[in-house]
Amino acid sequence: MAVFEWSKRMICSCVLALFVFSFIAETRTAPTALDDPEEVASMVSIIIRNSTERKLMQLRGSPSSCVTGNAIDDCWRCDTNWLNNRKRLAACAIGFGRNAIGGRDGQFYVVTDPSDNDAVNPRAGTIRHAVIQTEPLWIVFQRDMVIQLKQELIMNSYKTIDGRGANVHIANGACITIQNIKHIIIHGLHIHGCRPTGNALVRSTPSHFGWRGMADGDAVSIFGSRDVWIDHNSLSKCADGLVDVVMASTAVTISNNDLWHHNEVMLFGHSNSYKGDKVMQVTVAYNHFGEGLRQRMPHCRQGYCHVVNNDYSSGWGIYAIGGSANPTINSEGNRFVADPKRYPYSNQVTKRTSGDKSEWKNWNWRSKGDLFLNGAYFVESGATGANSEAYAKASSDVKAQKSSKVRAITSAAGALVCRRNRMCTRK
Repeated sequence: MAVFEWSKRMICSCVLALFVFSFIAETRTAPTALDDPEEVASMVSIIIRNSTERKLMQLRGSPSSCVTGNAIDDCWRCDTNWLNNRKRLAACAIGFGRNAIGGRDGQFYVVTDPSDNDAVNPRAGTIRHAVIQTEPLWIVFQRDMVIQLKQELIMNSYKTIDGRGANVHIANGACITIQNIKHIIIHGLHIHGCRPTGNALVRSTPSHFGWRGMADGDAVSIFGSRDVWIDHNSLSKCADGLVDVVMASTAVTISNNDLWHHNEVMLFGHSNSYKGDKVMQVTVAYNHFGEGLRQRMPHCRQGYCHVVNNDYSSGWGIYAIGGSANPTINSEGNRFVADPKRYPYSNQVTKRTSGDKSEWKNWNWRSKGDLFLNGAYFVESGATGANSEAYAKASSDVKAQKSSKVRAITSAAGALVCRRNRMCTRK
């Protein structure tokens, strides 16, 4: 055995030496210090050390060991030094909301106080005080906290709410309103139990507060806004929608969220009659639609929706993707798993909620590369061909991965656990 081990070490050493001398012969053009045997030995040592460091980097979570095909996560989540590189996230958006920079160009604001006792005069250190400021801010959290908002959280432009590094819940009260503003990133929050609030005064900037009527109880309401990115949140059990995009909002991406136990999940478009939503472009990518969801995943009106590489893993009570008022829907590379035992009459992915077939047969709804399991099926309509103008307007820059990869791509959907010097993970 000793002879065998000695022989193995000699073979490895010889191979390594041949590699080094080959490298030297190919790269040098004149005699150098590498002619010195001690320098050659030093180079061998460097090569061994570098090889070892590369192996260790892979074990610690370097890019080569965590790439999944999820274009957003592959951009930032491999970085174990995420804590000092938080703003790198702002370069990772895809889809129609890809230009959202949030508070990238501003300072950090640390939320230290979970209270929300006064919607008109919010206390410094609270999330409400942070989001109403006029300058760009990257908002983070000092510690784990549950924030029960008394009234809608009215945000100002150029803000990022970044929950990484803390377990942050916005729960059992009002939730987030993005109204007539731009450049917003919402990342890493648990939002649930949202309920209607309003008929109250609420501050929207340091210099203005006003009367707010009743809010519907959405987790995130996007109203008349653009350049918005909602990413890696866990959303459930709200009074109305989980994410609603209305009143001519556009340039929105909703990605990597984990959604469950809710009826009307996502509504895009204010009403069948509101023509302003024809400009709307929304990307829905890499989300996990889980247990207990019934409909609107999403429901699109008027505008353009790109639904790409999402996992519909647990069936749907009524339908998965719906629409009315002639929207264009481009469904690519999604995984649709019907649940005929639980929902015996809901195998169809799609539902038109206005007009009869003579009307909706001309609506541009297309499925490309989707995976249909347990009897799920998609009813297409409208123009054909990948290059049609309608589909071009409904296709963001997201390159769809094969539907067979969707479970891996969406495996980290939802708010992540992020610890210092480690990759952020789902658990």
